[in-house]
Amino acid sequence: VGVETMAAALSEPRDAIEDIIEPFLIQCGYLQRTPRGRLLTSHAFRHLGLNEPSRDPAQIGLFGGANDE
Repeated sequence: VGVETMAAALSEPRDAIEDIIEPFLIQCGYLQRTPRGRLLTSHAFRHLGLNEPSRDPAQIGLFGGANDE
């Protein structure tokens, strides 16, 4: 998900997302930044009590993680 989409969904300015919210979620292990956008981690899905969706094998990165940087 792109930062503009997140900002619109949360009704927060883009700067607040990038400077405050996103670093906190990354530090907690809930969010991963990729070249194609942001992804919730397995840890985030467990925390929310949701089943993690299956990932397209074509999007698995070189080291086994989705969209590895």
